[in-house]
Amino acid sequence: MSTIVKFFAAPDDASASLALRSGPGRAFESLSFGNFDPEEAVVEWECLLAGGGFEELVEAGEPRIVAGQDGDGGVVFALSPRLSTALADSTPTGLSDVAASWVRLRAEDGEVIGAEIADAIVGGLAALVSGARRQNQGVYCWVA
Repeated sequence: MSTIVKFFAAPDDASASLALRSGPGRAFESLSFGNFDPEEAVVEWECLLAGGGFEELVEAGEPRIVAGQDGDGGVVFALSPRLSTALADSTPTGLSDVAASWVRLRAEDGEVIGAEIADAIVGGLAALVSGARRQNQGVYCWVA
């Protein structure tokens, strides 16, 4: 499980990959969280918001790694356009429902994520995605 998770907006993959060594820093608008698996979470959120199966998305290469290697230190990955659209288009109630469903999914695997934290993560990420889209940027995640 990760100890540092930072979602951030960047203009493109090349810019986002610069965050690999030390994170997005002040160069990019970001949200910081910790103690959950963000790669698994973004796939679960996409399933909850836009449909589809977990294995189907993983087999399709989601989330797409931009820099680094899984399990070998840090990694930067991109949120899929489908997830970004679903987050940006969702209502506050819809986002809260996704957060609650995510809490239940994690509990089934023995992972405890508080409802308020889940709401903050999903809602904060939706706001970050909305702002990034207005600036024609993508949203990425740095994990260390």
